[in-house]
Amino acid sequence: MPPRPRRYRRAGKPGDRVPAAQDNGPVSRSERRPTVTVPNVLLSGVVGSTAYGLARPGSDIDRLGLFAVPTEELHGLRRPKESHVSTAPDRTLHEAAKWCRLALGGNPTAMELVWLPDDLYEVRTPLGDELIGIRTAFLCAKRVRDAYLGYATQQFRRLEARGDGSFSADTRRRTAKHARHLKRLCGQGLELYTTGRLAIRVEDPDEYHAFGERVAADPSVALSLLRHYEAAFDEGPTVLPDEPDEAPVEAWLRRVRAHFLAGAAHSAVGA
Repeated sequence: MPPRPRRYRRAGKPGDRVPAAQDNGPVSRSERRPTVTVPNVLLSGVVGSTAYGLARPGSDIDRLGLFAVPTEELHGLRRPKESHVSTAPDRTLHEAAKWCRLALGGNPTAMELVWLPDDLYEVRTPLGDELIGIRTAFLCAKRVRDAYLGYATQQFRRLEARGDGSFSADTRRRTAKHARHLKRLCGQGLELYTTGRLAIRVEDPDEYHAFGERVAADPSVALSLLRHYEAAFDEGPTVLPDEPDEAPVEAWLRRVRAHFLAGAAHSAVGA
């Protein structure tokens, strides 16, 4: 049997609900609902296959963003809702503090939001621009390595579970999709690890689709790619620090809280 990929710690997924002690709890089905209006969106844009340049006719369009709850709601008895996950269209919005925790943990999908090409942003406020300006503060070598390789390994596990290629056309399509994202995660993660920059759009989308088809026919093909990137991460070198720089992140979040406290106070006086 071929050697199994190493296990890496997964950061929380973008749609996760956050219990008091952790950031990795799943979103229940009851939380997924048609799009609702969420106030105080600071930054939002198109992510996923459309952003990567891998979308084909019929592909879903995914959106990700972050919002700020009114500051006074943080002092009440009940914790405000930290994520809104909706369908039609598919959109995930995280509260500012939760997004920061996900990004500090190296979460690949959360991190995309502050590295998007300009034309993919749909909401971009001054506070959102400030967050883009401090995006490198969220990075550190171990968390980037663990998160990107962890997600890639998760994709490989899904491929392994699909068997030897003798399955339905729908399963083959899903297998090819997982393979494309395995390749993308490995490539983007290594670039971020070695250069400190994250390119969202892939250079050769056709190669990713071709790789997906090869893996759909024989899932074991993906293992050599995963092993190649594991070795590349091991060899480095990395430009990333050992720990993220939390000071500018904390300062940004406090500016968000002050802004929405002042706004609430102004509204109350005006009323």
